[in-house]
Amino acid sequence: MGVQDRDWYRDAQREREKRRGIDTTRTKFSAFSNKHLSARAQGPIKTGLLPMMVFWFAVMGLLYILMTHYLKPKQAQVLANGDLVINRSQNGHFYAIGSINGREARFMVDTGATFVDVSEEFAQKASIRGGVPTTFKTANGNSPGRIVDGIAVSIGPLSVTNIRVGVGLRGDDENEALLGQSFLSKFDITMSKNQMVLRLR
Repeated sequence: MGVQDRDWYRDAQREREKRRGIDTTRTKFSAFSNKHLSARAQGPIKTGLLPMMVFWFAVMGLLYILMTHYLKPKQAQVLANGDLVINRSQNGHFYAIGSINGREARFMVDTGATFVDVSEEFAQKASIRGGVPTTFKTANGNSPGRIVDGIAVSIGPLSVTNIRVGVGLRGDDENEALLGQSFLSKFDITMSKNQMVLRLR
């Protein structure tokens, strides 16, 4: 075999190896493409109903906790001069945490309400007994109830005794109460955009 034949043989060998490498790459690429095309043809991966429900319940639970925290009324503040400051809530109303007969209540300040009003369930748990039977006129019509005198009502460190309380308020939460004029009349009230200030007379 001459020199030229050997050179020709080497060149042919290199050409074969080069083609073999290209064919191997094509085979790998083809296998990869077929695998992914097959996965697409099968459609999206299906998720079970139970994991989806658990996920959405978790999301809704988290949103509920955040909203409850966001809308929770802030504690009323008592300034050095004795003024009671109640901040406006996100929904536009004024709320304060206090107590009636020592039982915690979530007050909504209602300057148009005659009394401090509570539900019958709250009254039972706060030992608000007796009173004079009456009929309350509300936006939803007449509602039977009773009026009880001599009840202690507190907001923060301020406590006022001998308050007249109306029993018979109906609400979604038995711990909710209306803070009406039987308590508010003990104060001079000034209001700004985001605060209500009660000054003891």
